[in-house]
Amino acid sequence: MEKAVLEQTLATVHALLSSEGMTEAAELVRTYPASAEQTGYDNWNGGTEIWEVQISVPAREFVRLGAKRSQLEEQISARIKTVLESDTQDWYAAKILPERERRKDWRTENSGIPLDVRNNILDSMRLELVAWNGALDDVEFLSRLYDLHALPSHDNRFKDAAADIWQHRVNNDDWDQDWIFSDARFFLKDGPTEQFLRFLCECVHPVVRPDREEAVKLVSHFNDQLRQVGWEIYEIEQIAGRPRFAFRAMTNHGGRAVLRAKTVADALDAGWMAKEIERLENGIDRDPALAIGTAKELVETCCKTILTKRGVEFTKSDDLGDLTKKLTKELRLVPEGISEEAKGAENIRLILRNLTQLANNLAQLRGLYGTGHGRDGKHRGLQPRHARLAVASAVAFIDFVSETYRQRENTKAE
Repeated sequence: MEKAVLEQTLATVHALLSSEGMTEAAELVRTYPASAEQTGYDNWNGGTEIWEVQISVPAREFVRLGAKRSQLEEQISARIKTVLESDTQDWYAAKILPERERRKDWRTENSGIPLDVRNNILDSMRLELVAWNGALDDVEFLSRLYDLHALPSHDNRFKDAAADIWQHRVNNDDWDQDWIFSDARFFLKDGPTEQFLRFLCECVHPVVRPDREEAVKLVSHFNDQLRQVGWEIYEIEQIAGRPRFAFRAMTNHGGRAVLRAKTVADALDAGWMAKEIERLENGIDRDPALAIGTAKELVETCCKTILTKRGVEFTKSDDLGDLTKKLTKELRLVPEGISEEAKGAENIRLILRNLTQLANNLAQLRGLYGTGHGRDGKHRGLQPRHARLAVASAVAFIDFVSETYRQRENTKAE
């Protein structure tokens, strides 16, 4: 199929999907590149070519779609058939595939920090005019991390890196401040993760950077990038009242909770939940306040979704407490076949109420600990650990009620 014909076909498919309210499938067709590839040939009935319209999505999006991919492929395939059936007897089907990675530095990701993240961190230091060596000269700083006498010199007048660096940074001062970032002897861009992270931690060591506020600000900038790829710099101890930092791989409890929430959303076939889960995933480490608010919205969405499926009415004025009361009553969230059923019911109601209130109360904290409002230099906002607490609580709630909902539906079907 020619590219122009494919584009016209997909434009029509997008219009059909949008008109029928299949917005997620329509957005896939509109947003991501597609190509047509012949995958087979059938000699029956005069000969039929078998084609695949391959829609390439980023790996992250491919995983997020999960079990929904088959349904979306069927929706798109049916509209392709509608558009083309009067023009050809060939057979076309849509296929959602992970986009091919084209980055040459992909192997460095095995170490945990890809090149683009390293560049972002180093570029941020350039933009903020940060002296990576702090209060020390270059030789003093690097000697804390490397054996400079064992590294070669770029200047043939000197036998090792120590003399080379001293000559050009201390004596002549004819190298740029950021020379270290691209010097291959120190492997900051393409070396082991631990080596890169040790360099960052040394940049904020109390001896190198005695100003506590400056060090904390730098660590915050570093973590904005590092947490996207599963690493963080954290305070491990204090020296003379100043923090010393180390690095660690993140345990990512929030990520596991988000993965479980996706499974629940797929089971409920809830498009709203899927969108909110995506916001959760993006916000846990990058915007904890957003993730906390979204955790509360996720609980509300789950309640409304199940109530709607059960035909229970609710109003716009119903708050989270009202919704959970209706859900508790509708799903009969009481263990069956136990003594003191009334007492058991009250215990479960308290547990559910506490779970929803936890997310709700944390959401209200955004107004107290969010950005802005003229905070002083000692102010500390909500952290990813707070977001993980809210997310885990929200997921515990929706996991329990959705599983109960499925059990009730199966019993009704029998």
